[in-house]
Amino acid sequence: MSNAKLLPGTPVAEKIFADVTARAAALRARGIAPSLATILVGDDDASAGYIRIKQKQATELGFDSPHTHLPASATQSDLEAVVTGYNADPGVHGMLVQYPVPKHLDYDAALLAIDPAKDVDGMHPLNLGKLAAGVPGPLPCTPAGIEELLAFHEIPVSGREVVILGRGATLGRPLAMLLAQKRPTANAAVTVVHTGVPDWDRYTRRADILVAAAGVPGIIQPEHVRPGSVVVGGGVRYSGRKLLPDVDERCEEVAGAITPRVGGVGPTTVAVLFRNAVAAAEAANPA
Repeated sequence: MSNAKLLPGTPVAEKIFADVTARAAALRARGIAPSLATILVGDDDASAGYIRIKQKQATELGFDSPHTHLPASATQSDLEAVVTGYNADPGVHGMLVQYPVPKHLDYDAALLAIDPAKDVDGMHPLNLGKLAAGVPGPLPCTPAGIEELLAFHEIPVSGREVVILGRGATLGRPLAMLLAQKRPTANAAVTVVHTGVPDWDRYTRRADILVAAAGVPGIIQPEHVRPGSVVVGGGVRYSGRKLLPDVDERCEEVAGAITPRVGGVGPTTVAVLFRNAVAAAEAANPA
């Protein structure tokens, strides 16, 4: 029997999208079409699906969505040539290289080639450096989406203990920096643990807010959760098209509040992506 309050991401995303739509309309009224370019290498079904979702969302929000699809045999120079082309195009305000890329390609090198002003994922080293320094810039989408989700559902964060299981560059590390900053929706005591810590559950069991960011299906079991705490499932893996979340569904029986298995952090990630993109368009075209 689940008594946990569900924390869906869809209403959070809708609120962000309403703001983005208004800002995109204001740009279009000035003759500027905000745009988010996407680059896909190879024929991974899940990646192609993500691109379709982003293109559909772009249309709904009033964005142009130029797209380049390279074959799986593309070379590093092929990929970086596309990045360079979008960097030079003033009509492109943001871009992303869909992850993962084929194994023979260097994703980090492609990321480094992106103009930091057009990095809507917030993952360029310069933008991660801005986050570390507390300087305004595009924020990594999933961490920023989690902060928005907690704020929307009125989960107090300031002064509380947040434990993040997972130290990845896209989620665990930037989320720790974000939630430790001095802001009403952050300002937490943040602990980062990972599977290299043998007794990691000693930390998760004391958390006021537990964020699963390990990318290990089912790693968080009910016995790893403090009764009544808030559980956010950030890490997922896919088996084909099947979603395999970090958080076991039975954790609903222990938690006080929890993100749903589907429709939790995912929608907020996409919403922040477009918020970053519209901000990039505004910065490139000051009124």
